[in-house]
Amino acid sequence: MGLLDKIKGLLGKNKKTATKAVDTVADAAEKIAPDSMDDKIEAGAEKVKDVIEKLDGE
Repeated sequence: MGLLDKIKGLLGKNKKTATKAVDTVADAAEKIAPDSMDDKIEAGAEKVKDVIEKLDGE
């Protein structure tokens, strides 16, 4: 079993938790970073959540 298979297995069981963690980290980063970075942080968080969704669906 490869690393990617292990990640898929963990995310499959905890998809909601992982997505919530991404949102929490993005919110914390937005508080620390300058306001001009908020859009980039949010876009990055959405990309990570898209990857989580795709890994779970395979």
